[in-house]
Amino acid sequence: MSPPVTDMPEIITFGCRLNAYDSEVMRKHAPGRGDAVIVNTCAVTAEATRQARQAIRKARRRRPEAKIVVTGCAAQIDPAFFAAMPEVDRVLGNEEKLKPESFADLDIARAEKVSVNDIMAVTETAGHLIEGFEGRARAFVQIQTGCDHRCTFCIIPYGRGNSRSVPVGAVVEQVRRLVDNGYREVVLTGVDLTSYGADLPGRPSLGRLVQRLLKLVPDLPRLRLSSIDSIEVDEALFEVVTGEARVMPHLHLSLQAGDDLVLKRMKRRHLRDDAIEFCQKVRSARPDVVFGADFIAGFPTETEEQFENTLGLVEECDLTFLHVFPYSPRPATPAAKMPQTPAAVRKARAARLRAVGEAAVARLHRRLVGETRTMLVERSLDDGSSIGHTEEFAQVRAPALLAPGSLARVRLAHAGDTNMTGEPLHG
Repeated sequence: MSPPVTDMPEIITFGCRLNAYDSEVMRKHAPGRGDAVIVNTCAVTAEATRQARQAIRKARRRRPEAKIVVTGCAAQIDPAFFAAMPEVDRVLGNEEKLKPESFADLDIARAEKVSVNDIMAVTETAGHLIEGFEGRARAFVQIQTGCDHRCTFCIIPYGRGNSRSVPVGAVVEQVRRLVDNGYREVVLTGVDLTSYGADLPGRPSLGRLVQRLLKLVPDLPRLRLSSIDSIEVDEALFEVVTGEARVMPHLHLSLQAGDDLVLKRMKRRHLRDDAIEFCQKVRSARPDVVFGADFIAGFPTETEEQFENTLGLVEECDLTFLHVFPYSPRPATPAAKMPQTPAAVRKARAARLRAVGEAAVARLHRRLVGETRTMLVERSLDDGSSIGHTEEFAQVRAPALLAPGSLARVRLAHAGDTNMTGEPLHG
């Protein structure tokens, strides 16, 4: 039986926080399209693309009469593939999906099935103003997209284009609007966040943007940064990360590997010692900071010794929250042409790296027992408890119904492997 048609389109989102933001823009631009299913794809791995194809086929079975629109990075990179799927009615590129007119002619049979322009020709990023995020207590604000670097494993620049930044005034206005609508925590997102501002007049840096944002939106209690490239952190960004209490003490680093030769083959801009030095410098200035990191396991040519260097980096940098991906060859990238590490080895190394990360999370939880923290309440559960995250992003379960989106003081009473128990403090 098909689900009831509503006034709003059904949006299925894969991938990063930028896609989550883009989906909210599309939700705003496509009201009255309850007869549509929009699949916002990701291309970072082959598995992400496979899941998108599976979701498209499933959506057609559930919604046989709906118009199915496919967009996102996978659609931008290979529009012909998705256009050839019989379930798909329209394919939109990453620029086109953010234009309201792209959804106006879904019912016109003569409209072009594929609307995907050259993303490399796009030179600006519009500051789309949105009121909030459906089902989310935390708001994401896109301040940058695209990337000027060409890491050998990465296909994303071909999906998002070259680096483009949202002007400071538009970012401030977006955050102010979200705070006025009740959001207590905002995350600044981008493909290459620390490259922010290089394309804007006056070249404002990410650090300068954050300083201005905190000054002009004094009612914003909590600000987070999504993944940053530590080698691009300048003095202004270092100062706000270590000196501003409203910037949360949780930094997620784009490291990818812990061996110098692997990093060079990835065409990364940092070396192992750069990562260690950065973490030590930040921690010496702000001891409560907790680091997360992205890693790729089983990169082409990676030896067991080189992988052990990555495992060792987790300990040397005292990293906690790890996002681990087994290497996935992407067509047309230089790494796909390198001697490949066997798939079974990639999978096994990713599992070992994840286990190290899980142990680090458990250690953080044990260290926090007895401490008092403020959690952002993200959702309430049917059993009468609530789930949220502390300043350092430890997940907390509180045995009380707390208002989603609110900030609640809790005493961290028990440490589990995946979350903590927090006793709400009143008064």
